Amino acid sequence: MLPTIATPRLRLRWLTAADVPALFAVFGDAEACRYLSRPPLRDLAGAAQLLAEIEGCFAAGSLLQWGMALLETDEVIGTFTLAAITHEHRRAEVGYAIARAHWGRGYIGEALPAMVRHAFGALDLHRLEADVDPRNGASIRALERIGFRLEGHLRERYHVNGEAQDALLYGLLRREWAG
Repeated sequence: MLPTIATPRLRLRWLTAADVPALFAVFGDAEACRYLSRPPLRDLAGAAQLLAEIEGCFAAGSLLQWGMALLETDEVIGTFTLAAITHEHRRAEVGYAIARAHWGRGYIGEALPAMVRHAFGALDLHRLEADVDPRNGASIRALERIGFRLEGHLRERYHVNGEAQDALLYGLLRREWAG
């Protein structure tokens, strides 16, 4: 089971079967998935399959994915992920997604430092990476605000829905983080 990580307005917590509709609200929305490396889910069954994948990767030790829930209601409005965890090299990739209805409220900016603190503290990681679509200005600003540095531009890294998508690679070392 994942540890719960609290912020002033959010709880990053374990996802359950009751959260499948919330996962679909995030990952079934074409606009919310525009900058992700996978196409939107088609239905609730796809969201249930996503939850099963999350649980399988957690069991294998390669991924930690929290539901981002509102503190007051426990409603899941997005997810936060540490993926491609490599304990030998003490690194992981950071990812997040949020339902469109909750954009522009500062939730990512609130949860991201808490996640980084957990990664560098409890998990004893040395390096975090994030790849971001260059068109996703809000995500780029959130990463840069807490110290992630641009390290590269990967041209046409992903092919989603018939579109080639570039990715910007950002990195953050524990010694650089001011958190």
